Amino acid sequence: MTAGTATDGTRGAPAPPAIAPGAQSAPADALNGQPLVEFVDTFMYGFWGEGHTWPYTNNPFPDYPSAEATWVRMFETQLEHWTRTPLATNTQPDFSRVGNSELVDRTIRSHNWLRTDTIFIENEQIEAIANRPPWIAAVVEAPLAGGAPEAVAVAEGVSLTDQVATHVIDVGASYWSLWNVHEISAANLSRHYAHLPEPIDRIARRVGYRVRPSMIWSYSSATEAGLILGLANDGVAGVPGVLRLEVAGPDGRSLAAGGLDPGYPLPGKVRQARLPLPRGTDWQGLRLKAELEVKGLRYPVRWACRQALNDDGSLTLRPTAGVHSD
Repeated sequence: MTAGTATDGTRGAPAPPAIAPGAQSAPADALNGQPLVEFVDTFMYGFWGEGHTWPYTNNPFPDYPSAEATWVRMFETQLEHWTRTPLATNTQPDFSRVGNSELVDRTIRSHNWLRTDTIFIENEQIEAIANRPPWIAAVVEAPLAGGAPEAVAVAEGVSLTDQVATHVIDVGASYWSLWNVHEISAANLSRHYAHLPEPIDRIARRVGYRVRPSMIWSYSSATEAGLILGLANDGVAGVPGVLRLEVAGPDGRSLAAGGLDPGYPLPGKVRQARLPLPRGTDWQGLRLKAELEVKGLRYPVRWACRQALNDDGSLTLRPTAGVHSD
């Protein structure tokens, strides 16, 4: 659709100025799809491109439709170039009236990601992050206390770090950006961790997705054989893409592969998957491997289980101790 039509959310605004070819392409040419770049911040209106000019009200556009049309076009241009790496769009409320809600909506519909720079003062951001589709990752920036760690206030046994970590878990964050207000440094974070390790240790065990094969059944008959997997997620976030599974023989030859629905398994839930195998296959010694597929690229996943894994993160199937009954 062309900019300015009602169906693209711009409510009849005039088309925004054209963006020069290549204006957005240089970073994407170098970094799009690079495995070490997990996401790229969506450039929006205002300070740092975060979608606002707080505390200054209003914007320099002649009217709201023109402002929204301009930033929709900016977003679409970024989508054209970041085809392999997710964009992370700030859930900043539309304080400056430039169409932020439309950008958030388009981000979700295009299977890109969300982020927030504050979750404690704006309930609108909490709603968007906490109730996003499970296949959309969320990057949460929430500050620890500044100053000397021994001076951090503790009320009823709860410190600010405890509160922040709990809130990050509550909204189901995929990533947590650690920082100190106006005192950002790795040394400060290290001192705070040395003084109050428990909250950070707790969230380190839960943030994001943590998938493991909780139950594995084998079946065989004269006509078919295979595995049924019961996959659990001990994290607080859904899988930010598609979890792809592969069963390989001891020689590494692939025997079966497939993918779950995007976002699954959900936190605290079990999702089953069936992988048919060639008849007569002995399940013992097979390797179960997982990969995360995001925007057409696949990344290795290490199973989040206590059993020993292979160097590539796969699990060699073998009997486990326990009670077995009919």
